[in-house]
Amino acid sequence: MLGKVIYLDNASTTRMQDDVVNKMINFYTEDFYNPSSIYSSSQRIRTKVEECRALIATTLNAKNNEIFFTSCGSESDNWALKGIALAYASKGKHIITSKIEHHAILNSAKVLEKNGFDVTYLDVDENGIVDIEALEKNIRKDTILVSIMYANNEIGVIEPISQIGSICKKHNIIFHTDAVQAYAHVNIDVNKENIDLLSVSGHKFGGPKGIGFLYKRSNINITSVIEGGSQEMNKRAGTENVAGIIGMSEAAKKAFENIDNTTKYEKELRDYSINRILTEIPYCRLNGDKYSRLSNNINISFNFIEGESLLLLLNKYGICASTGSACTSNSLEPSHVLLAIGLPHEIAHGSLRLTLSSQTTKEEMDFVIDKLKDSVNILRQMSPLYEDFIKNNK
Repeated sequence: MLGKVIYLDNASTTRMQDDVVNKMINFYTEDFYNPSSIYSSSQRIRTKVEECRALIATTLNAKNNEIFFTSCGSESDNWALKGIALAYASKGKHIITSKIEHHAILNSAKVLEKNGFDVTYLDVDENGIVDIEALEKNIRKDTILVSIMYANNEIGVIEPISQIGSICKKHNIIFHTDAVQAYAHVNIDVNKENIDLLSVSGHKFGGPKGIGFLYKRSNINITSVIEGGSQEMNKRAGTENVAGIIGMSEAAKKAFENIDNTTKYEKELRDYSINRILTEIPYCRLNGDKYSRLSNNINISFNFIEGESLLLLLNKYGICASTGSACTSNSLEPSHVLLAIGLPHEIAHGSLRLTLSSQTTKEEMDFVIDKLKDSVNILRQMSPLYEDFIKNNK
């Protein structure tokens, strides 16, 4: 397969299908109007935007007026934490989250700590799952918000969201979940799962970059963090990204129409690939829960190698992968997620994340795993630690 790009970084971003792109083009050219203007051409665009809002709402069993379009998942996360903190500060200043959240949550939490809020960062177990008992024990009289991600972007673990939602409802605490990786990959019902706020990014499921949304339950107050005009029901100022909204809603429609078949296909290919890797490459481990994980996520740590070096070798074969979150790809520090599940620094540094799509084939994965075996072997032959390990274990 030399000369062909094999894309296995779908947790980072996804390819838009041609018909999604084609749906968007007209809203850059012929139907370019600002939906906030009062003439008929603009009002026609306003109608299109509201149709998209309604479509998105149905995917979550939400109301139309509970969907607020944003620029991305990070904006939605920032708005959820900061907006709720500001709106409910008179009730309390304690927030609970986990140590494996995306940095959009963790860094927002740090900002709030600098402004007088108290944040509890929950531990996770060796599989990355939040301890439900610890969550409830850490709830205080001044706790106003719990924010736990639906599925982790690095190790793919799916958290016990329904249980967390039930605990928050029992204690009358607002529950936010970062569903950037889960939305359109997992069926979500915000009412059954007692979710009050939920963040999504369009480019994670075949939509365009630069568009996302925040679901906010209608009885929850939230302070605006972007001031200006009266867009998004007076909550989020700025001219709507109409083409982005059109593209994201079309991608969501297509994803949910095929979600069961896609999940089944990805899960089978994922499990086949994990089994080959763990069976054929010694001294490696699967990161994240084996069963409660996203259907397309494979995260493996290899002893005695550096993940960045492995990526460079795989890149020579046209294989696109990652060591973790694309948002921290320039950092030399090991993944905070892998450290949180108990991996030592040297093992965490040797991680590889492969995220599949419905277009990924078994033939491609066999090629990738064959090249992965060769690449791991090359790197280990260069490692004095591996050499010592082999000598000491003969």
